[in-house]
Amino acid sequence: MAGKLMHAVQYNSYGGGPAGLKHVELPVPAQKEDEVLLKIEAVSINPIDWKLQKGIARPLLPRKFPFVPSATDVSGEVVTVGSGVKNFKAGDKVVSILSPMSGGGLAEFCVAKGSLTVPRPPELSAVEAAGIPSGALTAHVALTQYAGVKLDGTGPQKTILVTAASGGVGHFAVQLAKLGNTLVTATCGARNLELVKSLGADEVLDYKTPDGAALRSPAGRKYDAVIHCTTGIPWSIFEPNLSGNGKVIDLTPGVSTMMTFALKKFTCSKKRIVPLLYSPKGENLEYLVKLVKEGKLKTVVDSKYPLSKAEDAWAKSIDGHATGKIVVEP
Repeated sequence: MAGKLMHAVQYNSYGGGPAGLKHVELPVPAQKEDEVLLKIEAVSINPIDWKLQKGIARPLLPRKFPFVPSATDVSGEVVTVGSGVKNFKAGDKVVSILSPMSGGGLAEFCVAKGSLTVPRPPELSAVEAAGIPSGALTAHVALTQYAGVKLDGTGPQKTILVTAASGGVGHFAVQLAKLGNTLVTATCGARNLELVKSLGADEVLDYKTPDGAALRSPAGRKYDAVIHCTTGIPWSIFEPNLSGNGKVIDLTPGVSTMMTFALKKFTCSKKRIVPLLYSPKGENLEYLVKLVKEGKLKTVVDSKYPLSKAEDAWAKSIDGHATGKIVVEP
């Protein structure tokens, strides 16, 4: 592949939104010894992609311009493998999660760490598979490590609230929670009420109604854990809805979350809000892919775009009303 060019999408500075994306020809990247080179078949866009473009992590990320966004979740075919990668060979179909730091997913080829790449079973399409990594991994960590839900159905029953339950993380959180011994209340927009019910939620609230805005369970349940997949809900709304030891797991923590987190810790409050922090693990991704293969978990795909229309996918993600995942196909 040395010297070969590929179509890629990049941006040259902070800001600019969809209009800031440029279509370019770049050399196909060379993999390091612990990496695989993939021919990308599908990649999903995540909010972190355009948030980095907006400058959420400046001046740390992106490390340099021009930058090819990571669009972290990719599925494709192995082209070549680094000398340190023993479990893959050319032609293998795989799913991988890329680092937002190194980027590279909005292109025809990318390099991925061998340790964060797992086999893609023939039962899964490239598009389904590309929807899994970051959304399902985030939901999995929030439920198992933070909320203490056992996905084999054992353990005491827990009451879980999922906010923005039709989104890229929320739709996985509802399904995974229902594999455990849980009662799930979910919030979403009116047009997605039936979808979220179909994913297994016991109660579904339209977030624009008074009960939905107040996060009130129709059955009067208090929540042991909230998988909080959106922004803009103050602690004062959560607190009366939590059980004695209830906690809010905030997937996109801002300044107010960190201040409330510190205050609750300082006052030894049993009700608290915690920021979600995690590093992806290959074995967890393999487990989630297996659940999809077995029909216990499914990727909801909002829309698909060719790489030539990547800026339209970008705009759709920024709009914030996608149902499930937004996928780009090179």
